[in-house]
Amino acid sequence: MNGSRVAMLAALLVLGVSLLWPGGPREASASSAGRGPTSTFLPSPPFGPPREIVLYAHAKTLVRRQGHWELRVDPALFLSGLTAQRAAVEDGAIGPGEAVPNDFYTRDESHRLLTFRVAPRAHVTVMTRGPKATPITVPELARALAGKPTPHRLFEPHAGFWIRVAGDTVRGIDQQYTP
Repeated sequence: MNGSRVAMLAALLVLGVSLLWPGGPREASASSAGRGPTSTFLPSPPFGPPREIVLYAHAKTLVRRQGHWELRVDPALFLSGLTAQRAAVEDGAIGPGEAVPNDFYTRDESHRLLTFRVAPRAHVTVMTRGPKATPITVPELARALAGKPTPHRLFEPHAGFWIRVAGDTVRGIDQQYTP
């Protein structure tokens, strides 16, 4: 068998495996567009974890370490509706029959921090005066979390963030407005 036939068979084998793998070529193209992991061979549920998770957390620090950004967060549960109502009663935050203020309740039990890498060009949105959703850079968020002056002053410096994570890397950070 000559080299060109071997190369063609190898290419067909790779194509066949990618078509049979959960997610198929559509997920591969999403990955190459920067919306997920770079490997097209990572399994998706039920054979592996989701390609991206979203969690609610309070950002504590964002620092440069060894050439990359690291975000330390205190994860919590941002609850609404019946779930918020029952959790708030169970936690003693409100009495039975009382309404949850603004129809949300944040349950933060452990205050144990998690560390994630942050993509240098991760999408970051914070609440600024108004309140208004304002896109900023990762370095600007690092300065804001450190209490240093920034071009965009945070409307709610202690409000939580929705954090989109692929593997161990944060792809997006969006601050949650809380009245």
